[in-house]
Amino acid sequence: MKDSQGSRGTGLSRRRFLQKSSLAIAGTAALGSAPFVITTRAQPDDPIRIGLIGCGGRGGGAVLDALGVTTEVVYPREGYHTETVKEGAVIRHKNVTVVALADVFPDRLATCRQNLARVGITVPNDHCFVGFDAYQKLLAVPEVNYVILAEPPHFRPKHLMAAVQAGKHVFMEKPAAVDVPGVRQVMEAGRIAKEKNLGIVAGTQRRHMRSYNETIKRIQDGVLGELMYGTCYWNGGVIWVVERRPEWSDMEWQLRNWNYFTWLSGDHIVEQHVHNLDIMNWVIGTHPVRARALGGRQARPPGPTYGHIYDHFAVEYEYPNGVRVFSQCRQMDHCDNLVGEFIAGTRGVSNCQSWIRVKGGESWRFRGEEVNPYEQEHLDLIQSIRAGQPLNEAQAIAESTLTGIMGRESAYSGKTVEWDTLLASNRRLGPEKYEFGPLPFPEVPVPGRYRLE
Repeated sequence: MKDSQGSRGTGLSRRRFLQKSSLAIAGTAALGSAPFVITTRAQPDDPIRIGLIGCGGRGGGAVLDALGVTTEVVYPREGYHTETVKEGAVIRHKNVTVVALADVFPDRLATCRQNLARVGITVPNDHCFVGFDAYQKLLAVPEVNYVILAEPPHFRPKHLMAAVQAGKHVFMEKPAAVDVPGVRQVMEAGRIAKEKNLGIVAGTQRRHMRSYNETIKRIQDGVLGELMYGTCYWNGGVIWVVERRPEWSDMEWQLRNWNYFTWLSGDHIVEQHVHNLDIMNWVIGTHPVRARALGGRQARPPGPTYGHIYDHFAVEYEYPNGVRVFSQCRQMDHCDNLVGEFIAGTRGVSNCQSWIRVKGGESWRFRGEEVNPYEQEHLDLIQSIRAGQPLNEAQAIAESTLTGIMGRESAYSGKTVEWDTLLASNRRLGPEKYEFGPLPFPEVPVPGRYRLE
């Protein structure tokens, strides 16, 4: 579940798709990050002691990336894909290890633990925690100083705040939240982290690719002139689905099949398309002020297996400087796929990642040497911690997540959604209490009937 994007239609995970698209080669930390707070204690080889919250495929892959372990993706006949340790792989990142694991499900924790054992890491029984309160027990482990959050996105804001309050550095997968109260909590956690000199890096790995950094720096330096409009896409196939088993309660099944329930994933415009929306916000230098969207559920098979999320969205985002961004995302098999971002200015166009074409001028293409971005995002955070200059991406990922939520709410309701109005919303998604048992989910949202609150 590295990024949850295994595709039945293409047989590719998001990681494999990016590798085939030449995006799986990486760079350095994002330029223009939040101001650093300098400490005097940090050392270049300070130990990093990881606690992993969320031991499924995504978490299992993320922790191996943090260690610098080479992995291979395994696709089961059904369900989410997993990443396993490649034969002969070793830990390549100095003085980094894993000391604690937490997950709601013991089987996922056991699989992750077995992978770690293949590279010589034994996580003791008393540092393995299962259940809805497992994250609290992990955060109470004194030696943990680096937490990876890879649980379903619904839980991320609460777990992030708890980790920051416990004094831990955090790598959190994207998106940051599924609703507006969660977004606000992430923003607040980011503020507290700055006060405590703690690092927060999100799984928007494009920000850690040298190609994106060098291209976007040139755009922001004015090579394209005044920006006019952008387009971005995540049009791909149907991702993994977990068929329900008779012994599973509603809660267990939804947690295992979390991509298909808005309260857990935010819908795919938030969970998946956030990568592209994040790039547009980064290039333009701010977030949109309003969104007008449409979407629906046309190709997903009927029945509860695929939950109640949409299978396509199209959004027009308006930015404060008049720039418009036209966004598409789709999860349908046997269709043309397109993943990427593009920006046009008065002097030319760019794909934001590797090339710039200037009208009547000299075009540019990135030709630098790169490394794996899934490792680099961890290396950038670890290096910033050891340098006493911890990166803090909380505000950026919170705004990109809210950009996705704004498009979702506009499509669900059929209404124009304003950023400031949405940011004040108190509508929370999900149950009041986390326990295994009955948990009905809403019908597919119908524009004109869905209430925008």
